[in-house]
Amino acid sequence: MDFTEIYKQSSGIVAFSPGAHFVLTAVQDRVVIRRADTFQITRTWLSSSDAQSSQVSSRSQGSAKSQPVQPDAWITHASWSNDSEYLLAACAKRGVVNIFKLRDESWNARVNVGTESLVKAEWAPDGTCTYIQYPLHPDRGYGFRPDGRYLIIAERHKSKDTLGVYDASELYRLVRHFPLPTSTLASLSISPNGDYVAIWEGPMEFRVYILNLSGNTVGSFTPDLDPGYGIRSVVWHPSGFFLLVAGWDDKIHILERLTWGPVALLELQSRIGNPVIVWREPSDWLEKTQGRGFLSYERLQPPHSIAVGRPDFSKGNPKSGVVQLSFNVSGTLLLARFESAPTAVFLYAFPSASDHDVPTRPEASVSLAPKLKSVLIHTNPVVAARWNPVRKGSLAISCGTGSIYLWSDEWVGDDATGESEEVAECVGIPARQFNAQDIRWAPDGKGLILLDKEAFCCAFEVEDEEQPV
Repeated sequence: MDFTEIYKQSSGIVAFSPGAHFVLTAVQDRVVIRRADTFQITRTWLSSSDAQSSQVSSRSQGSAKSQPVQPDAWITHASWSNDSEYLLAACAKRGVVNIFKLRDESWNARVNVGTESLVKAEWAPDGTCTYIQYPLHPDRGYGFRPDGRYLIIAERHKSKDTLGVYDASELYRLVRHFPLPTSTLASLSISPNGDYVAIWEGPMEFRVYILNLSGNTVGSFTPDLDPGYGIRSVVWHPSGFFLLVAGWDDKIHILERLTWGPVALLELQSRIGNPVIVWREPSDWLEKTQGRGFLSYERLQPPHSIAVGRPDFSKGNPKSGVVQLSFNVSGTLLLARFESAPTAVFLYAFPSASDHDVPTRPEASVSLAPKLKSVLIHTNPVVAARWNPVRKGSLAISCGTGSIYLWSDEWVGDDATGESEEVAECVGIPARQFNAQDIRWAPDGKGLILLDKEAFCCAFEVEDEEQPV
């Protein structure tokens, strides 16, 4: 991989544009736009939170640097519009959202929240802006249907959980408003096809409900044995046929769409047997290579045992449970991370999902059970794991160190079979005192953003010279 230079950033705000042609960065109160191919600065704005103009061109950034910036004036979040034409920069502590136009450096707009507090600002799919009262949670519990037509928000009215459905095509007109069966709703998740909404209870009750957009409860699930704590992770299969629900007990329940009943259960196991592929990070490889180049994982022969912690459930927020569930772009692979085994990443081969695959009898559900495919074991706890948004067999991992880790099952061997093989590699970051605390893929799947506390760099795959540009 080719790495860029190290650049400054604040609050972890670095993002590729939807077309992957530009990179947005926030540095305190300043928005910086770079070209993704050369990383030259093309635009710079000062996201002012006072009554003065909120635009400063890149030609005047030298004078602006000399001005001290108070921490409460820093940009807290920024993002691109879907067409990459506009970007917003919000200062939550001062209740100001500045909007800029990429092709017109002199154009800007502003939204002042005033005395009301600002928690978050984000783009609607159509780029419009609206204000809706009584959200249950300011940072979760809402979402747009995948086609962008409806905004669905969990609300609180007269001490009751409710759900509001707003038509984005008609200036967010309220089209549905109905009570919910939850007592203290934790959050919601909209199915990929937009037909259903999964809602679940707070931290002390393990119960999930599935509703349609008319407000009817079509299904619910709670385990036969009460795990003692609530739900920690919920994710839909990309097809919308399955809903995965996990709590604090290191178990993943897989529900199907016909009856909303369980068809499979995945549990964290300390012993890994055949035919699972086990990869382990080589010890002290980063010091031996001085962060230069790459090195393959060690492939271990199963059976193999991994360390699994024993949490104390008598205390709040025990160190257990599923901290991440995510599917690859095709839905054929499931990634799971457990807090009880913080250094491991588990990859499950997930069955294909189509109407004829969904069982009508309980005994037919055996074929739907995912199989553990691979386990990647690291020296340090994993802090981020991200699937490539384009390639179904490409995964990037970071452990908060001076390296990143890449896994792929797309490698084609030199033998006559031409079958794909697994490859797992450790890649050193060629920089001093840079620890990748987070990683983010470019929308085209060809590059990665690597984030440290106050800096970032990018890494790009080296393309074949014979490959057309």
